[in-house]
Amino acid sequence: MVGLFWIAEGDVYVGAKPFGATPGVRLTPEGVVALGEGQSGLHLWEDVHALTVADVPVKSLLRQVGAVKDIAVLLATNLAAMDTVSGRATGAPPTLTVGVETPDGGHKLTAYVAAANGYSQTEVDLSRALLSRLTEGAATMATTLAAMSEWGRA
Repeated sequence: MVGLFWIAEGDVYVGAKPFGATPGVRLTPEGVVALGEGQSGLHLWEDVHALTVADVPVKSLLRQVGAVKDIAVLLATNLAAMDTVSGRATGAPPTLTVGVETPDGGHKLTAYVAAANGYSQTEVDLSRALLSRLTEGAATMATTLAAMSEWGRA
């Protein structure tokens, strides 16, 4: 995980890597891919004018102290809400919103947050700058995604 990005085996995601039908956003050489139940589709880079993120939880001392309390409450709640058939808890992690601007309008995609206590403001700022860079042109996008993918494979 680097900033708001989850990089696994050369794949680049905004937020956490989705599993099954969970929502997610993958960045590929072709474009922005919406994954999961309730959202799907490919927004080609040539059509993407802007990429933004919103609803990103930012780390703070209060958030970190609250996280310890929340973990204790969540553990108790999840044990009480445990699905007796699958043995899984029914709660879901927080989400962030990825905005994709194209000629046919704005699209709001959802992805789970990968950082349990939120992201530092520096991580958020750098990730937003990187997302903006991806829309500056094909050469910039290809070079940036290739570097991120290579880092993930290494």
